Amino acid sequence: MYRLRKLIKELDSYRGRHTELVSVYIPAGYQVSDVINQLTNEKSTASNIKSKTTRKNVLTALEKIIQHLRLLKQTPENGFVVFSGNVSPIEGKEDIRIWSFEPPIKMNQKMYWCDQKFVIEPLRDFIQEKEVYGLIVLDAKEAYIGLLKGKSIVVVKHDDSTVPSKSVKGGMSARRYDRIREDALNEFFRKIAELASQAFLQEKNIKGVIIGGPGPIKEMFYKGNYLHYEIQNKVLGVKDTSYTDETGLEEIVHRSEDLLKETSIAKERELLNAFFTELQKDGKITYGLKEVEKALEMGAVETLLISEEFDKIRGKFICQNEHEFEKDAKKDMDVKCPECLAPAKLHQFKDLNEYLIERAKTLGAKVEVISTQTGEGKQFKELGGIAAFLRYKI
Repeated sequence: MYRLRKLIKELDSYRGRHTELVSVYIPAGYQVSDVINQLTNEKSTASNIKSKTTRKNVLTALEKIIQHLRLLKQTPENGFVVFSGNVSPIEGKEDIRIWSFEPPIKMNQKMYWCDQKFVIEPLRDFIQEKEVYGLIVLDAKEAYIGLLKGKSIVVVKHDDSTVPSKSVKGGMSARRYDRIREDALNEFFRKIAELASQAFLQEKNIKGVIIGGPGPIKEMFYKGNYLHYEIQNKVLGVKDTSYTDETGLEEIVHRSEDLLKETSIAKERELLNAFFTELQKDGKITYGLKEVEKALEMGAVETLLISEEFDKIRGKFICQNEHEFEKDAKKDMDVKCPECLAPAKLHQFKDLNEYLIERAKTLGAKVEVISTQTGEGKQFKELGGIAAFLRYKI
């Protein structure tokens, strides 16, 4: 799923100068020849496009797709998706690319579409998180409602209360003041329950709900049965937290490891904690690009850890003075020639993320892609975003 997420992010970043980006979805079991015939007919229609540049770009994209589909003997088991178009951000410059893949699960959607952007919404269904938990943190002053989706914590709702403090206002009896405060608290609880219904009931995959906050307010809210019965029945536990804001949502996940031990975020934290422990002991781990590559070549890697934001490439560059050299860098990084210090342009490259993952799998190592949604994940990224557990010390 990591590669599909990465592809969706890339495709979503492109915008055509005109209506010239082509998306083709072929459902499972559909004849490739029928799609080729349809696209051939679309070429005839595209020949009537008034703009010479747009016409050329659309026709080239369609021809690329047709030639690509001719290489298929039949539609893959789960269907097939192809994108092609001119993705150059510069007017008048041509950079027509093509992407294709078989979806991870069977696809029934058939589509041909030409627009200023690629149609990627159907792909998002493939990467929709199956692990979803509802989070509520509250006290008498405010409440935050969020969702734990896979490894991401998303803030969905927030509300401030009008509940008065516990101290009695001058000239008012304690009993009357307590009644006013209780009414305001009940109203606040009802409002939070309504917001929780809006946030959680539309989520198909919610496995459970966790409530947290400082003091007794969270228990009063839970035991008062303010929540919709479907949500109430999914409450896994009530946890103490120090905060009721976005930090509180992160804290409640931290404090609920006993409830979330089978989730991907808990497993990732456990893995990274083991890594940092081994790092302090100078144990069977290594980190850094050169060190990990060396360990891979030796066959010493048991598990490769790589950050989802590890975005280095290994590129071949050519400078203004025609010196050629190889360098590891970020794709959009300005690079200078080591020989003459002149600016250099990227000529060829390979994505080190993809390369290292494939290399590790080929050598029989496990691969764990680390998110940056947790504190541990961010710390790992700052360490370089590439490391490995070793079969033996080297």
